[in-house]
Amino acid sequence: MTVPTGAFATPTPVTSALSTADSFAARVPVQHEGLCGLDAGLLADVVAGQARLTPEQGLELFHNMSLPELGRWADARCRALHGDAFRTFIIDRNINYTNICNAKCTFCAFRRDGDEADAYTLTYDQIHAKIRELVAIGGTQILMQGGMNPALPLQWYLDLLSGIKREFPRLHVHAFSPPEFIEFVHFFDPPGESLRDKIRWVMVRLREAGLDSLPGGGGEIFADPVRRKIGLGKCDAESWLTCMNVAHELGMFTSATMMFGHIEGYADRIHHMWMVREWQDKLGIRGDIQGSPAFGQYKAFISWPFQRENTPLGRVPDWGSDPVEVGKEFPGDAIARAWDYGRGVGKQPAGTRAADAFDFGAMDKHAYPSAHLYGKRVRMSMASDYLRTQAVSRLFLDNIYSIGSSWVTMGPHIGQLGLMYGANDMGSVMMEENVVSSAGTTYCLDEAVLCRLIRDAGFVPAQRDNTYDILKVHAGAESPDLRVTDWSEHRARKTHQQAPRGKKAIAPLGGGAGAGAGTVAQITVGAT
Repeated sequence: MTVPTGAFATPTPVTSALSTADSFAARVPVQHEGLCGLDAGLLADVVAGQARLTPEQGLELFHNMSLPELGRWADARCRALHGDAFRTFIIDRNINYTNICNAKCTFCAFRRDGDEADAYTLTYDQIHAKIRELVAIGGTQILMQGGMNPALPLQWYLDLLSGIKREFPRLHVHAFSPPEFIEFVHFFDPPGESLRDKIRWVMVRLREAGLDSLPGGGGEIFADPVRRKIGLGKCDAESWLTCMNVAHELGMFTSATMMFGHIEGYADRIHHMWMVREWQDKLGIRGDIQGSPAFGQYKAFISWPFQRENTPLGRVPDWGSDPVEVGKEFPGDAIARAWDYGRGVGKQPAGTRAADAFDFGAMDKHAYPSAHLYGKRVRMSMASDYLRTQAVSRLFLDNIYSIGSSWVTMGPHIGQLGLMYGANDMGSVMMEENVVSSAGTTYCLDEAVLCRLIRDAGFVPAQRDNTYDILKVHAGAESPDLRVTDWSEHRARKTHQQAPRGKKAIAPLGGGAGAGAGTVAQITVGAT
């Protein structure tokens, strides 16, 4: 494949309260734009942290390098950063506190409008009960995200956080993704002259109440044409990145995510990684520096494929299901060419709907013959495509410390294989997860299985915290996996149980011990 020159426009500059030292610019790995992305000398320097891939080189790697060779280079880079001995995991719990949401993302099977039988918002008591179960198995963190529920006031969140910290003072609260913060701004109408000011006003108060760090949910794909199609009502890329930048300025750690394998072009994945790398650069962060500095940053990048079951987008036909489409350019790749990473918007016919960057049907049919099918076909990602994407992310994101393997969506053994394709972390034991699993994913593993997967891959399993510092090394006979005598008791199980439609479970409204102001009709969703 020939990569068009200049296809990647420069991202919008970031203004940060953190000063970027001149010495950092000298430490940023050098780009060699004239070299082929498959050049062994270039890749050896990338592994050593002395060179940086351009977006064009990253795309060239994705398309033209064999999967085993790409895995070897990504693994070499991972070992240069993390060594040969340990691979990590964390014991935490996903708590999805509400499924009521005003966004209408076409890839989501979790959201509800609020009047359905299975719409819910958990009470404080229900959330605390889930945390007690986590603490009982040695958990150190909750990952708490939910729908964007306009019925919940700011005080509900402040009371939620302060109550958690009062009862569980040592628990790390990793909560509220950028789309939630953007809606907090809309719901709470905070003071401030800019979006950045308003986000900071809300974030400071949540941090004072007990918020410790932000998850990277809602990243999806940053490319505007994709985001407009699949994320109706969700914040744009600039707002997402700005929210994370505010968190970094306040000294908070975050992660970045990417959901791929739907309508996007392959170049859109590279562009997404590039945006993360560029905004991290503004902070003066190097991926080979570990520890707990006094400023925030992206600590990890995790990507996973779209799960189609029960979603509107999942009903879209697969590309190539019509024999006429075989051998032709996927519509997402065509639109990525036309969009030209933001520079092509004014060159294409104006959109007929607010959700359209272009009028796809009116585009030049000779230059973009498949454009009219954009959003009407999906290109699902399977195991090899997932591993290829993860491996490229490890090589491209030279200033991100950790790459996570997504066994939750891909299954335990592809997740394990991810440790040979650039990942250093297996994520969390999965006590509960409701968002991705609503779209069909059912993998749920305990600590012993995670340890065995890591050990069988040739590494020593180690439990970590939110900053990726190691808390416990499982090297001896007392390790969770080495104590197991009957593995039939550790099989994967479903992550959640949805309430039956038509049978609405009602919880008390208003106050009461632990209920909190603003509590709405409830049901409990999740493993108990």
